[in-house]
Amino acid sequence: MINVGLYYRVKKGHEEEFERTFNSVMAMIKSSGMGIKEVRLYRDVNDPQQYMIFTEWESLEKFKDFIASRPFKETTEYGKSILEEMPKNRIFMNETSI
Repeated sequence: MINVGLYYRVKKGHEEEFERTFNSVMAMIKSSGMGIKEVRLYRDVNDPQQYMIFTEWESLEKFKDFIASRPFKETTEYGKSILEEMPKNRIFMNETSI
């Protein structure tokens, strides 16, 4: 299992649109069986244009399959119209204790 943080800076005035798009895309991804286990959207209280989507995936391979998928590419293309800059991703690898 891995966790991935996807960081977004949204253009002023597009925050609600970003949140609506997030909800519809996540509903589709969860129902697709792409390997996502959990997803949460966080908004910076000191900078309301800054968001983080925190995801939990079955494996790194499942996440890589997702970012190579057509829905991800279509969402990324659409995002160019409402984001101030390219999103940044950070992968958090979980270690198992025995």
